Amino acid sequence: MNSIPKIGTGAFLALALTACASHRTAPEKAIMSDGLVSEIRVTTHQGNDDLLSAGLGLAGLRGTATAFVDPAKPTPAELRRRAIHASWRGIADLGPLGGYGEIYGAVPLVTGREFSAFARLPKANSPHRVLLQVPDLFDRDRRCVIVSASSGSRGIYGSISLAGAWGLPRGCAVAYTDKGTGSGYFDVASNTGVALDGTRVERGAAQLEFAPPEDEAPAPLNAILVKHAHSADNPEADWGRHVMQAARFALHALDQAFPDQAPFTADNTRIIAAGISNGGGAVLRAAEADAGLLDGVVAIEPNIWAGEGGRALYDYSTEAMLLMPCALLDPTFDQTPFARVNGAPPPAWVSRCETLNDQRWQASGATQSPAAQALESLRATGWTDEALVSAAASTALDLWRAVTVTYAAAYARSGVGPMPCGFGLAATDAGGNARAASSIEKAAWWADATGIPPGAGVGIIDSLSAGKDALWPGSECLSQLWSESGRLGARVRAGAEETRAALPREDLPIIIVHGKSDGLLPLAFTSEPYVRWLEANGRKPVFWKVGNGQHFDAFLAFPGFGDAHVPVMPYAYSALDRLWAHLFSGEPLPASRDIATTPRGNGPLGASQLGEY
Repeated sequence: MNSIPKIGTGAFLALALTACASHRTAPEKAIMSDGLVSEIRVTTHQGNDDLLSAGLGLAGLRGTATAFVDPAKPTPAELRRRAIHASWRGIADLGPLGGYGEIYGAVPLVTGREFSAFARLPKANSPHRVLLQVPDLFDRDRRCVIVSASSGSRGIYGSISLAGAWGLPRGCAVAYTDKGTGSGYFDVASNTGVALDGTRVERGAAQLEFAPPEDEAPAPLNAILVKHAHSADNPEADWGRHVMQAARFALHALDQAFPDQAPFTADNTRIIAAGISNGGGAVLRAAEADAGLLDGVVAIEPNIWAGEGGRALYDYSTEAMLLMPCALLDPTFDQTPFARVNGAPPPAWVSRCETLNDQRWQASGATQSPAAQALESLRATGWTDEALVSAAASTALDLWRAVTVTYAAAYARSGVGPMPCGFGLAATDAGGNARAASSIEKAAWWADATGIPPGAGVGIIDSLSAGKDALWPGSECLSQLWSESGRLGARVRAGAEETRAALPREDLPIIIVHGKSDGLLPLAFTSEPYVRWLEANGRKPVFWKVGNGQHFDAFLAFPGFGDAHVPVMPYAYSALDRLWAHLFSGEPLPASRDIATTPRGNGPLGASQLGEY
């Protein structure tokens, strides 16, 4: 990586002008000349520090993360390499049996430049990162931008295995946003946050990715602050706007990259929005008010709540958090990976059945076992056994609680004040007790953390924890915020309601891909009702349902888990291929369909197992 020129924020005025040139609908007027809140950082990546893998290649991505020369003070280049490694490993199946690089996908060397900045939506408290990767092989004759948002709450490279892997080798520029989430954690004790280059600095030394208001002391349990939970912005409500601001930033940055070819506008540059999981929901939300900038959308396993129908993420996540540990003790799941440890169920799950029996079902005189009752309750609200099998992984890894703790705070806009139900975030020891974070841990958070604790040494502090089923009191409190009256619950529900989708533009091509075995964002609560709603309102989305596809391709490397599933990423790349052919060659869009596949089994994935896609 060579020297880093910077472009002043005043140049962003040009972005306001280029964004108004739309060849599809009336121009949007919401773009602001002060949308950037930092200078644009430009870095060049050649040789062993390329755009797609930071020089690691497929072999390096499959290996362990590279060490920092000075663990307490890693360089921006070292942090970037680790962040890219973590982002690939967190999303794609790079395991030896998964077929990546042999049956589908590739990690070629792609040199070029990166343009990064902090941008802010009107009225937002905190910025979101935007980044544009411009490959040296950028196709100036067929100008294209892939704009994407991070999956989950990951940092800026969180969708590189989808958008970058597909777009960069094709000669497209790829724009990213962390959509108001990300791993720029603020450490209260040291008063440090993360600068634009990924390094940790004290507040006041540089513009930070996230910092609490200077006149507001964080609540005692909030030793570590994360943007998704503590910004008081409810970023999910604005995910679509984050994507559109990233698209406009891309056009502006391309003007800087190729001044002799400027201006880059929606009239002369194809813009495709693509994302997975939360990023998939974000690109669908971007389609609601894209002002004619977007040429098409590909959403993979999207976190989407239809304007009519479906279920809110908080609703089914709190339900899963309470009931699933017990339901998975039913004999139906005796052979399910993650549901048994050395043939026996996790003791905490046994305790959950005892709690449910004592507090909910004992007085009813039911003759079923608590596990059977919990399973029956989940089935009654739309959970399928296919989804429950893969949801065992999310349950064993405590993902339901991680999601609901963070989203409750975001929806309630609690900021740096007390998080709902007595939760907090801090570095934790092996017993889950709060401790001071080390300088080495803090330095690596931006590269290694996922944006939602627990992880990277940061854990959840549960002040309500008590009894044999220690997680029950706090979990029940979070669940009650959805179901019972009260001021805090009303704020949580109102915040969630802001995330409901609106209809996209009628003529916008949309392809949605979702695994039928998705146990984190189940098909029955997300894509299926969303597609029905679109079709009922005259839209014509393409909908691929992938048999034996679940939510986390990265989990397919776990022994036993990958045996029962196939990766979803091949269908994501194929959907982008088909949209590209439609936009550039005039080929018709593919039909909606169920894609029949064959589970991988205990051997390497074969091409025939993926069916026709």
